Amino acid sequence: MTIGRSECGVQYAVRRSSSAVGYCALSIRCGTRDEAGYENGMRDRNGYHSGIAHFVEHTLFKGTAKRKASAISSCLDRLGGELNAYTTKEEIVIHATVLKEDLHKAASLLFELVTCPVFPEDEVATEKGVVIDEINSYKDSPSEEVYDRFEELLFEGHPLSGPILGTVASVKKIGRAELVRFVREKFRPENMAFTVVADIPEDRMERSVNRLVTRYFGGSGTGSSDSPAFADRSGRIPGGHCQLRSCGVKAHHFDIVQNRRNHQVNCVIGAAAPSLYDDNRLAAVLLSNMLGGPASNSILNSILREKNGWVYGVECSYTQYSDTGIMAICLGCDRENLDKCLKAIDREIDRLKSAPVSGRRLQAAKKQLLGQLAISGDNGETQCLSMGKSLLSYGRILTQEESRDLIEAVTPAQLQDVACSVFGSGRLSRLIFT
Repeated sequence: MTIGRSECGVQYAVRRSSSAVGYCALSIRCGTRDEAGYENGMRDRNGYHSGIAHFVEHTLFKGTAKRKASAISSCLDRLGGELNAYTTKEEIVIHATVLKEDLHKAASLLFELVTCPVFPEDEVATEKGVVIDEINSYKDSPSEEVYDRFEELLFEGHPLSGPILGTVASVKKIGRAELVRFVREKFRPENMAFTVVADIPEDRMERSVNRLVTRYFGGSGTGSSDSPAFADRSGRIPGGHCQLRSCGVKAHHFDIVQNRRNHQVNCVIGAAAPSLYDDNRLAAVLLSNMLGGPASNSILNSILREKNGWVYGVECSYTQYSDTGIMAICLGCDRENLDKCLKAIDREIDRLKSAPVSGRRLQAAKKQLLGQLAISGDNGETQCLSMGKSLLSYGRILTQEESRDLIEAVTPAQLQDVACSVFGSGRLSRLIFT
């Protein structure tokens, strides 16, 4: 793998594969948490968010200075390729999948989309209907809505609380002027990472990337990665004895039951957790996977589903942000099973807090996690997207050996400490939709 930074500040990484398919992605360090100041007179109840980051992601495809929306949508389609994008609380990512011989066309299109979008008024108006329909569709998915509402309550008053999609009212207020300003101020080369996974010699691909970057951005950057807008998002290598940064992210405590008249009860139990730069990040990953990972032998899956049949599915997720994180247990069940599920969850959490797991059990959990990571990472697209996230977060990409060493270094005492910290008295919050 070859990693570098262009003269103008764009980071890049290229990895050679053995596939006929090539993958490329352009990751931009701005997301929902960066929306303050772009409300166009419309603020939600927390006073921050408009959904503009997600709306920008949608409307980038609606025309550039060189192509109309129809030309953009057909550019890779006619090659049998795919063009896609997504928005998170901290990133916007545009990515493409094509045959390796068409990779240059895909890469050029990604840079074109982020450097010269024009946001035609008619296309913006049409796309509002699409996004509003997407927002309304969440009403038919209480399992997704309950998690978004949980995160909103947990980080209430902070930019991380805002829904990625925005609200119907806020999306209606977004105008072309705000879209143009958002891209101009946030889409800076020093806050971008371009990644490639393809069966192309890395030195050749590196030269091609630098030519593309120079073509679209010129030879020098437009600002510094230490500028105020991004000063609190600087990367540090995990395991580097850094401290969890204090950036005013206060986690609130609540226990709320809302009557939604749903057929199924949906519940989220969780709390703030280690950030991307916290020493305990890998211990938290391991704890989450042991408690409610995708395998049927995870603690909660084994008890709630496999043994007792109280739920169809239960999971424990761990999401990391630059200055905090969230660990949440999510489940859906029949009303008569809710109390039994809650008691079982409390019991298992108390066990993890009260005593360290055995060395043998921890080693088995590490083996399982390493296997899951290796299998999920044996995919070009997954590799490409993960590389971009790592470059933006840490300024480098951990090797498989480094990742393995960090996981293997987790001790029973560290795992217990994280369980006590995350699930400690007065920290757990709960939201139930009945």
